[in-house]
Amino acid sequence: MTYAADTAPHVPVLLDEVLSALAPQAGDVMIDATFGAGGYTRKLLDAGATVHAFDRDPDAIAQGAAWSETQEKPPRLILHAQRFSHMVQAMKDIGVDRVDGITLDIGVSSMQLDQAERGFAFSADGPLDMRMSQDGETAAQFLNSAEEETIADVLYHYGEERQSRRVARAIVAARPLSTTGDLAGAVRKVLGYRIGAPKDPATRSFQAIRIHVNAELHELKAGLAGAEQLLAEGGRLAVVSFHSLEDRIVKRYLKEASSTGGGSRHLPAVEPAPPVYRNVSKAIRASASEVSRNPRSRSATLRHALRTAVPAREVA
Repeated sequence: MTYAADTAPHVPVLLDEVLSALAPQAGDVMIDATFGAGGYTRKLLDAGATVHAFDRDPDAIAQGAAWSETQEKPPRLILHAQRFSHMVQAMKDIGVDRVDGITLDIGVSSMQLDQAERGFAFSADGPLDMRMSQDGETAAQFLNSAEEETIADVLYHYGEERQSRRVARAIVAARPLSTTGDLAGAVRKVLGYRIGAPKDPATRSFQAIRIHVNAELHELKAGLAGAEQLLAEGGRLAVVSFHSLEDRIVKRYLKEASSTGGGSRHLPAVEPAPPVYRNVSKAIRASASEVSRNPRSRSATLRHALRTAVPAREVA
């Protein structure tokens, strides 16, 4: 059965490159750890794979449930309304301990950005929410209650905002904030804003607060550790990231996981640790033609690797 891509409201980035990295075959068991609009999942299903799709956003799961009802029986699409950091336990609960491929498309989805009521973007005014799972502390609750120093640290570490202390001071002075327009206005006022400028000065702050509210970098690290535990020998990992903080984590993780660990000349000799991944790719970015068709792909970076037979390392 074919799952037509034209029913997807958004185009997944680096689709051909991700599929090439995963090389799905009929009968494979795959995990799409960030289901979103189901773009990658549809192509994996078309190749004959069974897909376990994870998403913490109930809107994404509801949409996936609607189009998955038409598939053959038994179903080859199994939806999991969970964070991908929980995928090891979720798969264990249904008796699956090894899979053939895992893909992660990190960060906020186009669907979330395009819905003003979700509060992820300043392109249209909406409630200052930013929660992917639609539960827990909202961005407004964080910004209206946190200490100025805490806000500054979030802006600096997660948004790489060099004027984080000035911006945090302006946010506190503008309390209470309730909409994305309130936040964007406070940031623009202190950093300066010119209509038509290449980049809105509020971009870094919105990124930082969203990452904090959703614990995104913690999720990424946990997802990578989970993939290491679940992938069978020869299993394939493909990770798409959208900014330097994410890509740095993925790059460092794969470098360490594919290293033989030669040790230090200042310490007693130890047996080199065998690598858990091999064939680690360099950074793969969208072609000029894809960027012209899908501007969101401009910031996307894909890294992929092949799992060895070495047992997964203990999770710290």
